[in-house]
Amino acid sequence: MDFEFLTKIKVFKGIDAEDLEKLFDWLGYEIRRYSKGDIILMAGDKVSSMGIVLTGSANIESNDVWGNKSIFDNVVSGQVFAEVYACANDEELMVDVVANESCEIVFLKMSKIFDSEDYTAHYQDKFASNLLKIMSLKNLNLSRKIYHVSSKSIRGRIVSYLSYLSRKLESKIIEIPYNRQQLSDYLCVDRSALSNELSKMQREGLIKYNKNKFEIISEYDFEI
Repeated sequence: MDFEFLTKIKVFKGIDAEDLEKLFDWLGYEIRRYSKGDIILMAGDKVSSMGIVLTGSANIESNDVWGNKSIFDNVVSGQVFAEVYACANDEELMVDVVANESCEIVFLKMSKIFDSEDYTAHYQDKFASNLLKIMSLKNLNLSRKIYHVSSKSIRGRIVSYLSYLSRKLESKIIEIPYNRQQLSDYLCVDRSALSNELSKMQREGLIKYNKNKFEIISEYDFEI
């Protein structure tokens, strides 16, 4: 386990490698490896461990019985998932976690996290504080997706999503973490309709794109 690498992850901010190793030993952990398309966690599962992506990436997805898919998030190296369910302990997962590529995940057990009487070191408090911040940010991300898909038009959803990324990265040239099918799933639109609208926006001189790289050309016309 590369604890020096883990110290750079937000959920472990302010905890040095030596204390981090003690934290992991205190909580308990397991490392697993997955290939692209593997189901890491499935809707209906009850989990007691938080997942941390060491390498690769995974998608948080919702799949219904008719085969319709919606992507809620893409988690990459250094990010966490299932932390809310792990802390709730007895709640069933409402989503699937699927490997987006070959990835390595460490699962950190959370059963002791709310036992404050067992806290004897500052790094335990620091981890709990960091985790609360991460959960808050995840809630904001979910609210953000709801905002993106609130528009009734496909163009409105595209504009909302690309505008957010442009502001976040402070650049008109952005690279999104999704391919076309994944982007259509994330925005809850038909893939063909999404591709047609992107082509139309490019012809109108609003954007340029190649695969998952986009450039916003006309900032004024781009606003809804």
